[in-house]
Amino acid sequence: MTIDMGINTSDVIVIGGGTGGYSTALRAAHLGLDVTLVERDKVGGTCLHRGCIPSKAMLHAAELVDGVAEARERWGVKATVDSVDWGALVATRDDIVARNHKGVEAHLAHAGVRVVRGSARLTGARTVRVESVGTDRAPGGRTEGSPGVRTGSAPGVLDLTARRALVLATGSRPRTLPGLDPDGRRVVTSDDALFAPGLPASVLVLGGGAIGVEYASFHRSMGAEVTLVEAADRIVPLEDADVSRHLTRGLKKRGIDVQAGARLLDAELLENGVRARVRTARGETRTVTAERLLVAVGRAPVTDGLGLDAAGLTTDERGFVVPADWDQLETAVPGVHVVGDLLPPPSLGLAHASFAEGLLVAETAAGLESPPVDYAAVPRVTYSSPQTASVGLGEAEARARGHEVDVNTMPLTAVAKGMVHGQGGMVKVVAEAGGGQVLGVHLVGPNVSEMIAEGQLVVGWDAEPSDVARHVHAHPTLSEAVGEVFLTLAGRGLHQQ
Repeated sequence: MTIDMGINTSDVIVIGGGTGGYSTALRAAHLGLDVTLVERDKVGGTCLHRGCIPSKAMLHAAELVDGVAEARERWGVKATVDSVDWGALVATRDDIVARNHKGVEAHLAHAGVRVVRGSARLTGARTVRVESVGTDRAPGGRTEGSPGVRTGSAPGVLDLTARRALVLATGSRPRTLPGLDPDGRRVVTSDDALFAPGLPASVLVLGGGAIGVEYASFHRSMGAEVTLVEAADRIVPLEDADVSRHLTRGLKKRGIDVQAGARLLDAELLENGVRARVRTARGETRTVTAERLLVAVGRAPVTDGLGLDAAGLTTDERGFVVPADWDQLETAVPGVHVVGDLLPPPSLGLAHASFAEGLLVAETAAGLESPPVDYAAVPRVTYSSPQTASVGLGEAEARARGHEVDVNTMPLTAVAKGMVHGQGGMVKVVAEAGGGQVLGVHLVGPNVSEMIAEGQLVVGWDAEPSDVARHVHAHPTLSEAVGEVFLTLAGRGLHQQ
C-alpha cells in the first residue's frame, strides 16, 4: 500500500546519514535550521557500521595478540595465545558499534533533526521523494505531529522540499573485479571482510592501499598466511616513497608476502577457497591458494537511483559529483551541495574529512562565512602494524610542484622510546629550503596515528622548523623524534647532526 504523506518543507535536507551527512545535519540544526536527514539504512554509514569503527576495534584486538608475542619473544614473559574466541571478539566489536550508533542517534535527537528512513530520489533542484518510508526515528526526536513532517505506520511515499540547501551524502561502495563476485565467504570486499565467518588460515589481499594493508595486518596478527598484491610499484602509493618503504619492511618482517608491481591474472573458486594466478613485478607467474580472497581495490561513489538528472546534475567519468564551487562544495545547481565520498579528489574519502565538509556546508546554508576545507592539512592514517600517518606533501610531490625543499629523516630507533618499542619506523619532514614553511610530515611506527596531530597543526598553520624547534618534547617519548627532526632543520640539532 502507498500512502501519500504530502509535501514537507525543511531548511536543509540531507540525503545519506554517514559521517558527512550526519555532521551536516547536526551542525545545521545547532545553528537553528530545520533539518531533515534521509537514510535508507542506519545512521552512521559505512564508517560506523562496516568500516572505520569495527575495523579499528578488530585491529586493537590484533595489537593485543601481537603484544603477547612480543612479550614472549622479546621480554621473557612466558605467555602464549591459546586460541581466539571469535564469537567473543565479534561481540565486543558489535557492542562498540552499537554504542556508537546509539550515540549518533541521541545526538541527532537532541539537536532536533528529523530522521526519515527510506530511499531518496531527486525530483527537482531541491525536491526529493522518499519511498518505503518508515517511522524509524532518532530516540526522542520529532515524529508524528511535528511541524513540517507527517508519517504513517505503513510504508509509503514522502515528498520533501529544501528551502535553503539540499545536501548529497550518499557515500560509496567497494569496487569489485569482473568475474570475482563477492560471496561473503571465499571472496569478500572490505565492507564485509570482518563479517565473514571465522578466521581464515590464509588470505590473498588484492589492493595495497590503506584498507588492504590494514586487513593484511589484521589477518597476519590472527595467524593467517597473508599475500598482499598491489598493482602500483609500491604499497600505499599515494604516500611518500619513504613511508611505503618503511611500511613494506615492517610488513615483510611480520611475515606478510608483499607483492608490489604485481597484478591478478585470474582466480578460480574452490570449494573452500580460491586459487589465483599473479604476475609479479619480475614477470613471473605465481599461483596463490588461499581460503579467502579480499578485494580492496578502492571505492566507487553511490548515485544509483538518486535521480541526479532531475535536479540538473551530472557525474564525471568516474561517477563523482563535482562541485562548481569547492569553497562551499556547491554544485552548478544553486543550493545543492556535496559532501563525503561523492566528491572527487582533492577530497580524500576519509571520515574526518567528511566531518569538515559537513561543517562547511551547514555553516554555508546558515549564511555564515566558513573557511574551505584545506585538504593538504587533513591527516592520512593507516592503522596497520606498523602504522603510518602523514599530512601535507611528500618529497617527490613537493618537488614536482616546483618547491625547493630541505628534507630530514630520522629513524624512531634513534630515540630511547623507539628502541623500547623495537618496531622500527621513522619521522620525515619536508620543508621549504632555507628554513621555510613545513610542507609535509610523515611518520611510520607504533602509535603514530596518535602523533600526527602535531604535524597537522604544523602544516595547517604554515609553521617553519624554527617555530617547532622552540617547543620542548617530552623525554623519553616517540614524539621526541619529531622534535629532533625539527631541531636539526632549524640548525639546532642535538642528537642528530
